[in-house]
Amino acid sequence: MDGLLNPRGPIGIFDSGVGGLSVFNAVRQLLPNEHLIYLADQAHVPYGLRSLGQVRGFSESITRYLLAGGAKLIVVACNTASAAALRHLRNVFPQISFVGMEPAVKPAAEHTQSGVVGVLATPATFQGELYASVVERFANEVSVLQDTCPGLVMEIDNGNLDTRAVQDILARALLPMLAQGIDTVVLGCTHFPFVIPTIERIVGPRVRVIDPSPAIARQVERLLKSQGMLNINEASGYARILTTGEPEKMAGVLPRLIGESIKVHHLYWDGGGLWDEERLPPIGD
Repeated sequence: MDGLLNPRGPIGIFDSGVGGLSVFNAVRQLLPNEHLIYLADQAHVPYGLRSLGQVRGFSESITRYLLAGGAKLIVVACNTASAAALRHLRNVFPQISFVGMEPAVKPAAEHTQSGVVGVLATPATFQGELYASVVERFANEVSVLQDTCPGLVMEIDNGNLDTRAVQDILARALLPMLAQGIDTVVLGCTHFPFVIPTIERIVGPRVRVIDPSPAIARQVERLLKSQGMLNINEASGYARILTTGEPEKMAGVLPRLIGESIKVHHLYWDGGGLWDEERLPPIGD
């Protein structure tokens, strides 16, 4: 690893919106000493409807911003961005470790009893090479049903977790899958764990719902340990949350998503890069 990386530096986590806060929560719970920077690119949400090239460009600029802020590891807490940009980011920034999202098709295929699993994800995730590779490698002997849940990402980004609209979107996706015998549901978008209670009410107790967030947190811990980069000097880490959208609006939904209120800082896009109006000091210095 690059000798300039600081064990007391923050873990950078980004997504198009609030969905990656499911990963933020899992990392924070597992690694409470670590400083975290969470960046929501809400100026461009949802990524799932954008071209892979656009998402790749956004992801590269966000990574540059997080590295400038001292990030020691970056979590691409977005399935769409992972599918579109993870390989590109690792090539452009070889000095930093990335943890990305991979649809949990493998554990679903290994544990299904009915041989039928459902996957909920965005169009861009389903179109990406990563998803196709995972299905080809691990799900040849099972039936994989897919749904993009149109509108669900924006509902969750607006803090709507159990409204009639959310229930209707999920019912349209899940009821046909239940009719075809699914016994497992894979959440292939980091927004979707926030509506697990609604999903579970629809599918019932016999259907397993796989949330990838805890596994991502464990991978972050493994990488930091292997690199000697765990922060062992702090009683508790500091969390900073940034958005390219409306800070007040995002702050209003945080209590429902992370269980507390945190000030949200504003970033803006200009010339293809991200700029910080408040000139925030680095975390961990």
